[in-house]
Amino acid sequence: MEPPDAPARTRGAPRLLLLAVLLAAHPDAQAEVRLSVPPLVEVMRGKSVILDCTPTGAHDHYMLEWFLTDRSGARPRLASAEMQGSELQVTMHDTRGRSPPYQLDSQGRLVLAEAQVGDERDYVCVVRAGAAGTAEATARLSVFAKPEATEVSPNKGTLSVMEDSAQEIATCNSRNGNPVPKITWYRNGQRLEVPVEMNPEGYMTSRTVREASGLLSLTSTLYLRLRKDDRDASFHCAAHYSLPEGRHGRLDSPTFHLTLHYPTEHVEFWVDSPSTPAGWVREGDTVQLLCRGDGSPSPEYTLFRLQDEQEEVLNMNLEGNLTLEGVTRGQSGTYGCRVEDYDAADDVQLSKTLELRVAYLDPLELSEGKVLSLPLNSSAVVNCSVHGLPTPALRWTKDSTTLGDGPMLSLSSITFDFNGTYICEASLPTVPVLSRTQNFTLLVQGSPELRAAEVEPKADGSWREGDEVTLICSARGHPEPKLSWSQLGGSPAEPIPGQQGWVSSSLTLKVTSALSRDGISCEASNPHGNKRHVFHFGTVSPQTSQAGVAVMAVAVSVGLLLLVVAVFYCMRRKGGPGCRRRREKGAPPPGEPELSHSGSERPEQTGLLMGGASGGARGGSGGFRDEC
Repeated sequence: MEPPDAPARTRGAPRLLLLAVLLAAHPDAQAEVRLSVPPLVEVMRGKSVILDCTPTGAHDHYMLEWFLTDRSGARPRLASAEMQGSELQVTMHDTRGRSPPYQLDSQGRLVLAEAQVGDERDYVCVVRAGAAGTAEATARLSVFAKPEATEVSPNKGTLSVMEDSAQEIATCNSRNGNPVPKITWYRNGQRLEVPVEMNPEGYMTSRTVREASGLLSLTSTLYLRLRKDDRDASFHCAAHYSLPEGRHGRLDSPTFHLTLHYPTEHVEFWVDSPSTPAGWVREGDTVQLLCRGDGSPSPEYTLFRLQDEQEEVLNMNLEGNLTLEGVTRGQSGTYGCRVEDYDAADDVQLSKTLELRVAYLDPLELSEGKVLSLPLNSSAVVNCSVHGLPTPALRWTKDSTTLGDGPMLSLSSITFDFNGTYICEASLPTVPVLSRTQNFTLLVQGSPELRAAEVEPKADGSWREGDEVTLICSARGHPEPKLSWSQLGGSPAEPIPGQQGWVSSSLTLKVTSALSRDGISCEASNPHGNKRHVFHFGTVSPQTSQAGVAVMAVAVSVGLLLLVVAVFYCMRRKGGPGCRRRREKGAPPPGEPELSHSGSERPEQTGLLMGGASGGARGGSGGFRDEC
């Protein structure tokens, strides 16, 4: 049965068809309407998005409508707009309870503020442009949400490697993402390729949950058959999620380790620090013996000492440690450790032993006392003895200089240079930190040795009156010698730095002719004897100024004497025999002897001598001056 208005529509159909044909044939007929709508729009959750629907061409009047395609296939109308002239009249019809509600802007674009996962729909835009026709386009909206941090919950129990099937390892959660992420598992940074079907070697299961917010959460559980190598393995999971424009992200969980149960396969037993590389320990040290089996969880350890092939149990614990406080040489011997692991294979050696060797070094003993006195030029032998283990090495030193190795020190032709401290050092080559020393002091008895610093004249090679000189005498001996000088003013004897046993004294004085003649002596003496040294200066010249005056005085005196002799000689020659005869006629002065007139004496010589000897005494009475 046709509806009541069917004849009217039937009658109107030819008219409409005719109108359409006429419009199409008319040169001013409008072109077919077309739409520009993006087929896929991607947005991050919480961001605003605008769905565009733009008709192409010029249309003075058209109707634009937005529809939502829901999950049931229905298409409720959200909004409409009618173009009249240049303005678009907007009308909102059904906001579907969305908050904030849908909006239509002045260009007819559908606006979704704060996009939610529930906005993921197909949005249909329909444009009716009258004679230009009707156009329809669909825009699909995809909303992306980055999931929360990936969480992992490892199995906190003890997992046995002896199981022959896969065991639950951990559960990984990636919550509130969109679209649903993908979870992968890693061991030591390497991706695990495990199937989703049950498998005795390993598999994983997944479960997706849609939260009330519309976001998706994924849970993945890993199952593996474990090996002993997994005891140190590092596991973690990662969530891989999608982003707009084909991008991807990854969120890794924290790493975790598993607690495994596996039987002991190897046992180690050793001496802990402070043992030496050769395995010796020092007497008096605290020593630890450590025993370790590679089973897990830690088994019980029994530590014992072997005495006459019998086990003396010392300790039982879960740590495998045995501490010996202040170890002594009597604790040397064989020690053992046994791991109590009943899951271990029958062929595994669960017991180990070791030799504890305690090194010791007793105090050294010398055949002589702390002080040894020997006479000069004598000989002696000193022995150094020691007990220790391992065998000690002995060495003699003096002033950091090695004298020899071995227990015996031979001293022969002893001089004062032998004075000093001698050290015997005992050491253990295999225990470098263990050594002992003993020393004695050698005193060489004898008369002093004397050493004088000879003085040299100045550059011209001679000494002069008044030159100042410092004389130094050094001596050594035992007992320590005393130093004395032949003149006062010497300094007290003092030790010479860096010269063991030597003392010195100095004397400062001025050079004189007397010193040149007699010299200056210094003497060193002790109960065993004395030694003496004399400093000589050779020729000592007078000082330069005094010598010039003396030379001039002597020259003047000699000149005057020669002049007097010449005058008397001339007077004698001019007087002749008459003068002598007058002198002979007079009687000689009282108290003077008469001169002899020996024929052998020449008159000139006799008169000259007489005048020279008595002319000054006679004055003006009968002298040569009065007569001549």
